[in-house]
Amino acid sequence: MRAVDLTNGSPAKKIIAFAIPIFIGNLFQQIYSISDTFVVGRYLGKDALAAVGACSAVMVFITSIIIGLCMGSGVYFSDLYGAREYKKLSSAISTSFIFILAVTGLIMLVTMGFMDQLMRFFNIPDAVMGLARVYLMITVSGLPFMLLYNMSTVILRAFGDSKTPLIFLVISSTVNIIFDFLLVLVWPLGVKGPALSTLAAQIFSGIPLAIYAVRKVKFVSLRPAFEKSVFSKVAKYSVMTSLQQSIMNFGILLVQGLVNSFGVTIMAAFAIGVKIDTFAYMPAQDFGNAFSTYVAQNKGAGKNQRIRRGFRSAILCSTVFSVVVSLIIYIFAPDLIAIFSDADADVIAQGARYLRIEGMFYTLIGYLFIHYGFYRGLGRFNTSIFLTIVSLGLRVALSYLFVGLGFGVASIWWSIVIGWATADFFGFYIYKRRISPVLHKEAALSSDSKVA
Repeated sequence: MRAVDLTNGSPAKKIIAFAIPIFIGNLFQQIYSISDTFVVGRYLGKDALAAVGACSAVMVFITSIIIGLCMGSGVYFSDLYGAREYKKLSSAISTSFIFILAVTGLIMLVTMGFMDQLMRFFNIPDAVMGLARVYLMITVSGLPFMLLYNMSTVILRAFGDSKTPLIFLVISSTVNIIFDFLLVLVWPLGVKGPALSTLAAQIFSGIPLAIYAVRKVKFVSLRPAFEKSVFSKVAKYSVMTSLQQSIMNFGILLVQGLVNSFGVTIMAAFAIGVKIDTFAYMPAQDFGNAFSTYVAQNKGAGKNQRIRRGFRSAILCSTVFSVVVSLIIYIFAPDLIAIFSDADADVIAQGARYLRIEGMFYTLIGYLFIHYGFYRGLGRFNTSIFLTIVSLGLRVALSYLFVGLGFGVASIWWSIVIGWATADFFGFYIYKRRISPVLHKEAALSSDSKVA
């Protein structure tokens, strides 16, 4: 596949061209995730939907650790690729993979060994705990294949190839959707059906893409070796990004625990709403991830003025997209919820209420994704983590405070919006006061040195 050179040409056009395959890939990923929710909600009932929804929140937290490690490593790979340091890049890839594989194995052991304690910690009701246990045990077993897919993806994206992972993801998504219906309707396996479908999809995407990636990057001379001299840099990028992702999703999981305390109807409505919510602002998130690669490649190439131009373009693109999606979600919220649960008026009403509160403010989460990608691409992980703590910390603190004061479940949704807005304020402030002047100064010095 032809790679996209992010260090030359129009920033907006290059970022969009690089982001589109990422978006389409994640679109298919969300489609098969929504397929699980659709099949469970339509054919297995409210209890099964509540169990799968609660487990999905747990799995998002678990996988965020692994995906964060891969994402951080990918930023480092992009930096080295932009600087054309291929020997160091080879060491970074092999060291990263060995490290993340070990972490994945540890996560599987801990999750499977403390399954019941984990579910009780997050207030999963006894009525659905048996279903949740079955679903979670199967999906956790797919983590090694998920690692293969994500590691191969960040390697290829670091080289500007975001199209190849899309092809493998489309195939695996198709497999997942087909198996969802087969294992629930044709062979009625209950919640095991969607769980096994997800596992099959991970296998069909992870193994083939890993084989392709190894063959594709022969110019890097990959070899299985763990080099301590490289690990410190790998750890800085991967662990810090994983920490950010983990904080983010742990905060979401704490909110899920609070939502669970409102009963099965709210849990089911929230499970559907989150799926639609994530689907709606997914392009903005993918754009932020593409922007991170753009920033890292240009940082490695020493093109700081281009980074500033890219930031402005990214903010503009995110604004336009988010406003359009907000209008669509607000208008069609009840209809979207009804797709997954047409027989329960209470679930539809509560789900629509959630979407209409959050949906009005997708612009804020779009800006936050740009900030995350920007600071991660620059290697300023402390700033990215700070923004995550602000957003999620306020979300959790205000949610528990407002609910404790008797404001009801809607106060949780408003707490999320307040967290986004506050984090955005700090993100823009840090950029304007600290980052933009430095990039401008470094760009000017680079220009002067070339003239001299």
